[in-house]
Amino acid sequence: MDVIKTAQDLIRFRTETGNIAEIKKCFKYVSDMFADSGALVDVFEKPNIAPVLFLRNVDTEDFDVLVLGHLDVVPAEDKMFEPYVKDGKMFGRGTLDMKSFAAVAMSSMFHVLQNKLNIKFGVILSSDEEKGSKGTEAFLEAHPNMKSKIVLDNDVGGNILRIVSKCKNPVFVKIESVGKEAHGSTPWEGIDANENLLTVLNNIRKIYPYFSKNLPMPENTWIDTVHIATINGGQVSNVISNYAEALLDFRLIETSSVANLEKNLAACMVDGVTYRIASSSVPVVMDENNPYIQDYKNFAEAILGQKIEFEQIGGATDSRAFAERGSIVIMHSGTGEGMHAKDEYVVVDSVEKIAEIQKKFLDKLAGK
Repeated sequence: MDVIKTAQDLIRFRTETGNIAEIKKCFKYVSDMFADSGALVDVFEKPNIAPVLFLRNVDTEDFDVLVLGHLDVVPAEDKMFEPYVKDGKMFGRGTLDMKSFAAVAMSSMFHVLQNKLNIKFGVILSSDEEKGSKGTEAFLEAHPNMKSKIVLDNDVGGNILRIVSKCKNPVFVKIESVGKEAHGSTPWEGIDANENLLTVLNNIRKIYPYFSKNLPMPENTWIDTVHIATINGGQVSNVISNYAEALLDFRLIETSSVANLEKNLAACMVDGVTYRIASSSVPVVMDENNPYIQDYKNFAEAILGQKIEFEQIGGATDSRAFAERGSIVIMHSGTGEGMHAKDEYVVVDSVEKIAEIQKKFLDKLAGK
């Protein structure tokens, strides 16, 4: 298959997270591609949950290799769903995040099938990764025994000369502040939930500093961070707020724990303000010297003709679920910029090179 043409076809589907009708059309496009290939194709569906597309060459839940990805995208203008290539770059929504690399996964599946590789291989493509991956969670709950020796994760886009060896643990915390209503002209008769919330947020900032493009960058970026995702409080201008809330997005490194975060949060609270952990996960940390990771790295360096380095990122990845199940996760993607932005693009050659690297790696694993 032509991986770039397939990527462009996928991009034309307006699969913004939640657009189930368009997502199902996209899934049908993929299913139809594999209709006579010998692949097993299933769409996992559950009420009120985004569907998941599951491709595999054998009927098993114990894989040698799985490729993880997603076909949903963040919202964009209509024109971004008409991909185009200019100066070696492909522009459009999902070029980098991550329909180009979903196409790579599909290309790898065809390679395994057509060459009859002696390897248990599968592809899992979710459709709500941009809003929390509840579909993937439900899929894995329905397949509690599913595992894979190796997981290839191409959803870490940015630089083909970097393999990601560490991802942070995303922990979302909801803070709620309860006050007492009063007229705005007599604040001493009420308890301002907004003020108490701001006090708590200021206490948190004493432990987890604020960083910005307008401020000096820390010397070491592999640290715990938090950003205030949402703040809501008050209803009208002349009433003391009796309720306020905030959602905080913490990113914890592998040496930090949720228990320690909770200890810090408890110390930051004031009367009338409470917190709860809305969701948490685990960091993904891989041994850079693992022989499979080194094999993959060697293939990549040979194909690219350049040295590849390891890096750490603050972003989360769906592969964390398989890391918890003992998988070796290889996080590597193509080069591009503008993820979630109006000028999103991927370097065409990097997509083709990732496809080539994957196939060579699969050949080696199959003993070919």
